[in-house]
Amino acid sequence: MAEESKYKDTIHLPQTEFAMQANLAKREPDMLARWEADGVYAGLMAAHEGATRDDSFYFLDGPPYANGDIHIGHAVNKVLKDMVVKAERLNGKRAPFVPGWDCHGLPIELMVEKKFGKVGEKLTAAEFRAHCRVYAAEQIERQKLDFKRLGILADWDKPYLTMQPAYEAEQLRVLSRICERGHVVRGFKPVHWCLDCGSSLAEAEVEYQDKQSSAIDVAFIAADASDVANRFGKADWKQPIAFPIWTTTPWTLPANQAITVGPELDYVLVNFIDRGDFPPNLIVAKELLPSLEKRYQSGSYVYAEVKGKALEGAKAQHPFADRIVPIICGEHVTLDAGTGLVHTAPAHGVEDFVVGKVYGLAVDNPVGSNGVFVANAPLVSGQHVRKAEEPILAALEASGALLHKATITHSYPHCWRHKTPLIFRATPQWFISMDKAGLRRDALAAIKATRWIPSWGEERIAGMIRDRPDWCISRQRFWGVPLALFIDRATQEPHPDTAALLLRVADAVEAKGLEAWFGSTPADWGMDETQYEKGTDTLDVWFDSGVAQPASFVGNGQAVPEQCDIYLEGSDQHRGWFHSSLLTRVATHGIAPYKSVLTHGFTVDEQGRKMSKSLGNVVAPQKVISTLGADVLRLWVASSDYSGEIAISDNLLKRTADAYRRIRNTARYLLGSLQGFDPATDSVTPADMVAVDRWAISEAARVQGEIKAAYADREFHRVYHTLHNYCVNDLGGLYLDLLKDRLYTLPEKSLARRSAQTALLHIAEGLVRWIAPILSFTGDEIWRLLPGDRSQSLFLQDWWVFPAVTADELDWAQLIAVREAVRKELEGLRTSGGIGSSLQAEASIAADGTTLAALQRTGNELRFWLQTSAVKLVAANEGLKVTALASTHAKCDRCWHYREDVGQHQGHETICGRCVSNIEGPGETRKYF
Repeated sequence: MAEESKYKDTIHLPQTEFAMQANLAKREPDMLARWEADGVYAGLMAAHEGATRDDSFYFLDGPPYANGDIHIGHAVNKVLKDMVVKAERLNGKRAPFVPGWDCHGLPIELMVEKKFGKVGEKLTAAEFRAHCRVYAAEQIERQKLDFKRLGILADWDKPYLTMQPAYEAEQLRVLSRICERGHVVRGFKPVHWCLDCGSSLAEAEVEYQDKQSSAIDVAFIAADASDVANRFGKADWKQPIAFPIWTTTPWTLPANQAITVGPELDYVLVNFIDRGDFPPNLIVAKELLPSLEKRYQSGSYVYAEVKGKALEGAKAQHPFADRIVPIICGEHVTLDAGTGLVHTAPAHGVEDFVVGKVYGLAVDNPVGSNGVFVANAPLVSGQHVRKAEEPILAALEASGALLHKATITHSYPHCWRHKTPLIFRATPQWFISMDKAGLRRDALAAIKATRWIPSWGEERIAGMIRDRPDWCISRQRFWGVPLALFIDRATQEPHPDTAALLLRVADAVEAKGLEAWFGSTPADWGMDETQYEKGTDTLDVWFDSGVAQPASFVGNGQAVPEQCDIYLEGSDQHRGWFHSSLLTRVATHGIAPYKSVLTHGFTVDEQGRKMSKSLGNVVAPQKVISTLGADVLRLWVASSDYSGEIAISDNLLKRTADAYRRIRNTARYLLGSLQGFDPATDSVTPADMVAVDRWAISEAARVQGEIKAAYADREFHRVYHTLHNYCVNDLGGLYLDLLKDRLYTLPEKSLARRSAQTALLHIAEGLVRWIAPILSFTGDEIWRLLPGDRSQSLFLQDWWVFPAVTADELDWAQLIAVREAVRKELEGLRTSGGIGSSLQAEASIAADGTTLAALQRTGNELRFWLQTSAVKLVAANEGLKVTALASTHAKCDRCWHYREDVGQHQGHETICGRCVSNIEGPGETRKYF
């Protein structure tokens, strides 16, 4: 034991303060506090003060809604953004991260109503808005704490909020420019209307769910049967004729103004001979006759056939309203279902509205904003639309007009907040026209000029733009930015100087807040109140967030870039924030607000199921952070391919934690091996380095190239896999294992040992930067323990510049292949019980020309590469053959090699001659390994 103790003190084992146990949940908050105390983010911005546009990276944070705690989807989104921005800082860019929050809208109104009551009942509109502002601010502070805890390095002291007066004012200035360029129109059109919200909804606020509905066939009796018969070539016709329509929304029948047929479709005048309870003759689409015979359980007799165009102008009696309605033609009529005759209510459907404009139909909306039929509505006045179906069906059945009734399940629009079915309801609203001033055309061109990640995002949003209706930007709410228009009482048109007036309102809002508008009268703005009324609507909240470029910059006193470099959100934002941002920027500047758009999928469990409290599969980021730490959560985000659904579970997080430990242990070994190394005095020039160290540096430079490319492509899972593979295989499985003998046993200040440490420092300098965007806390911990001056933050560093090295003096591919062959042979020997460690073995290698030459070039150092105690080379005619045997020599107590000279050195009877030299003599030299 005395001898072992003496030699133990001559072994240079790794030493470091970098703990094996990360204990991230405890350490990370302390690091966060230090980042804040040191003003790390402010330092980042100051270091790049005055950067040009080419030296800057502009990213715009899509604002989460200021309501409730963050969930795992929020965490994924913010971490991805943080990784993008931190990677750009490695490129030497000035890359600000200004977090934002969406603050207006209905969810906050509902929360305030629950606590304080409704406007007009318990408080004024101004008091209500004040409570909304306080509530939003409280929610922001709660969410901010969780976002900061994730390690997001951002300007948390100066976020942009859509309720900041400067932001609200800029929003009105954007609206002014959109008006000036001719995109804003007023229309009495059907829009998605939520009965629970009491407001119109934007396309992005609508989701489709299955709904059970009554599907009914209703007979409209021809007002002039002989006229209709003549159109079929039937003279002297005496029998009644009916037009049967099919609808899944019986409650819309009170608003029916016409029946639409397809002008080029074939229609037949037919008698369903087995249904004596029917009107004797019906007109239906010829192609649908077989399905109608089945539905009506009757055979049929066809009198005649005409094109739909021939029926245009015929008249029919509404089944329960005192109204004659015309037969009109529309290209939207299909033969997918029904009768081929479409019930047309312009107040309740977009296609109905469009065709109604062609024929001058009345847009009769009998449904109030509260969902109750108005006083003059036929049959159902005073009743709610959700209860109107029963009396309508009863009246139809009583009159014999109800030909068929069934219950179907179909996809139907629902409110994304309340999950309740919507109605289409025509109301006076303000729209951004898609076609009046070419917005649709210009938006499609802007989409083509944008990089979409993944690439399928381009067609997804382009399809939405191609098919979307005009954007309804008016809302009937209290908590929002006013749609600050003065409207002519007679014409209902906006004031001719609207653009200039909006700028005046914007200045007032910036100086005094929203009440500068809401608390004013038209006279306060110089308006003749007998001619102009002040609009009461608020702007769609998607307009709020959609003008974040430029409002988020102006609101914080920053210069506005023409375009941001990237927007990054979930894949649902093609119809949401990406969409509204595109339209507002194209409407004002003719270009997209972004150069590239990255979308990520939604989080699901390991079985691909959505997160649900009822399923018990919800993973809260707060819980993950408090147990495993934010860095493990960040590593899970990086390891996931975000282009599709992102799976998370306790099991997946455990695997991620295991991967984290492997990366951490690699860093720990690097730090421990650099103990006592001063880069200023101990670094070795590439020319003087051991060959394998030069090769290791060249490999690290290669890996850095792959990681840089993966970061540039925003493919963080590639970064993760490259990094993990490098730590486990290239370093842990080869280079670091190889270095142990040299680092542990050679003299502390020997050239060969300093060579290894120099290479390790370069690798560590690279590695700490590679992980900084992902494992930000761990990267900072490593950075502060590396030798050299570390006073400057890790997050201020650029990519490491590896020294130019020549590493081709050895055939590394051949050497690695031989090493693997030897290790395979040793594994067999170890399995059979012949050896314990590889150093207990001696290898014999028979190799042919090129392989033999590659091995011979390494001289007597080959055993260090193979990690055996001895190796014998012999020539072979072809191929490679490896054999191994357990060494018969004694084991050196110091280096653990089995050498024949152990016991031959006086005073050092238990160690080999090499170790004696390394302790007492000049020490060995290494050229290759």
